[in-house]
Amino acid sequence: MLMPNRTKYRRPHRVSHEGRSKAGREVVFGEYGLVAESGAYVSNRQIESARIAMTRYMKRGGQVWIKIFPHMAITRKPLEVRMGSGKGAPEGWVAVVSPGRVLFEIGGVEEAVAKEAFRLASHKLPVKTKFVRKGEEE
Repeated sequence: MLMPNRTKYRRPHRVSHEGRSKAGREVVFGEYGLVAESGAYVSNRQIESARIAMTRYMKRGGQVWIKIFPHMAITRKPLEVRMGSGKGAPEGWVAVVSPGRVLFEIGGVEEAVAKEAFRLASHKLPVKTKFVRKGEEE
């Protein structure tokens, strides 16, 4: 699973995923990309399951780049605990994804294979996505 090695502040405030993504909006490394059309928190488990779905379909041919990383800790308080007494303990890690962000890139395979791999991966993600080629992003 993806998670930070070290964190200075482990209990962050909730970050907004509204509006267009500021960075990471173009395909840089590969030939094809999977772009988020809506915003959400994507957990480290969802990123990993999408990666596995892609690489299995491609039969480990080509190359996959993960363009998002789960830096933010999500906290939860235990069940049946009274209000107050601070913020809960970190439970998982999420990446904040805004619309327009490139989530994954693929290179070294045909377009049909990349399209199907991204279709399988998109079912594992909580955001609406679209397939793009290098150089045709907004």
